[in-house]
Amino acid sequence: MFSALVNAWKVPELRKKILFTLLMFVVFRLGCHIPVPGINTDLVSSMFSSQFFGWIDIISGGSFKNLTIFAMGIIPYINASIIIQLLTMVVPYFQELAKEGQEGRKKMTQYTRYGAIGLGFAQAVIMAIYLKSAMITPGVWSIIVCTITLTAGTALLMWIGELITEKGIGNGISLIIFIGIVSRLPQGLYTIKSYATSGSVSYTAIIIFAVCAILLIAGVVAVQEAQRRIPVQYAKRVVGRKVYGGQSTHIPMRINQAGVIPIIFAMSILMFPQMLAGFFAKNSGFAAWLDKVFNFQHPVYIVCYALLIFLFTYFYTAATFNTVDVADNMKKNGGFIPGLRPGRPTAEYLDKILSRLTFSGATFLTIIALIPSIFMTITGMNLYFGGTSLLIAVGVALDTMKQIESHLLMRHYQGFMK
Repeated sequence: MFSALVNAWKVPELRKKILFTLLMFVVFRLGCHIPVPGINTDLVSSMFSSQFFGWIDIISGGSFKNLTIFAMGIIPYINASIIIQLLTMVVPYFQELAKEGQEGRKKMTQYTRYGAIGLGFAQAVIMAIYLKSAMITPGVWSIIVCTITLTAGTALLMWIGELITEKGIGNGISLIIFIGIVSRLPQGLYTIKSYATSGSVSYTAIIIFAVCAILLIAGVVAVQEAQRRIPVQYAKRVVGRKVYGGQSTHIPMRINQAGVIPIIFAMSILMFPQMLAGFFAKNSGFAAWLDKVFNFQHPVYIVCYALLIFLFTYFYTAATFNTVDVADNMKKNGGFIPGLRPGRPTAEYLDKILSRLTFSGATFLTIIALIPSIFMTITGMNLYFGGTSLLIAVGVALDTMKQIESHLLMRHYQGFMK
């Protein structure tokens, strides 16, 4: 990996991309320290002390609890992307756009941006009303300023992410989340050290935690890279004096086809009950019930979380991998799976394999997502950096290094992936 980075630095084009990406990271981190005007940040920290908000604070790079202009992070954009992809399964207009190639993708990207602004504005309104007790001068004007600032911060972050994708290296949206997670590592290590020095947690528990973290990283890498390869044979075709086809290849079907998207979407939905509690008096029974039930360690929250992850894993996988289209494209190009007829039998076979892989992927994502709750229940350590954060960090790091490696291979450099 380090040799690949050194070789990448020697290529002027790649060096320019890396420097631009690092510059955008600096802009992002600067924005994480610009507070929303008219808000008492000390009161905000106490209002967002719930365990549930800890994970959101991690992926926003600490902006959420400090209520900076990037407090909502990139989550509205991710939710809008998922909604647009789900609409391609049920709305004919979006299905046609998906088949129009580059122009269709541009149009869907435009709709995704509008959707991100709309979702960001709605979330900002809810947050502003929820934070009305933390405002220096509570009132309608303060709510409007807070709403506009948070929405503008999300729009700016979305623009930065797209700039990184276009002019930098890697996927900009994913890298922003990655930097937010990595930036919280020093504070997480300091928290573990404070637990050890205060005696609230034994050194044995910390060692066990470190070993489990290493094993978890290894497991995440293994599952992220694991795939089921479906063999495909292409028949020979004679066109004029040339012979086409006749080669063997495969269809790579990943176990975790959906990545970390279902977890982020499930967390976004479960965030609203906590926000809803802010509309009621803090001493009301309904607000107390919401705070109690939608807690990391409550059985109702755990069950809802697991069900949402399974649901969105199947939805997202079906939206991104259409077995009917794959079978039709194979048939048009003279391809077939050995032992199966082209067309419908091939689609049914792929759908059967995909269902099994999706179940395994959803189970893996659920276990990863529930690890923080299990660990905090057993050890009593109040840590938010868990399996989900590792899954995002490892996945983004692997994808970014693959992009760097592909650039190096085009220039005959030898990288770390051999």
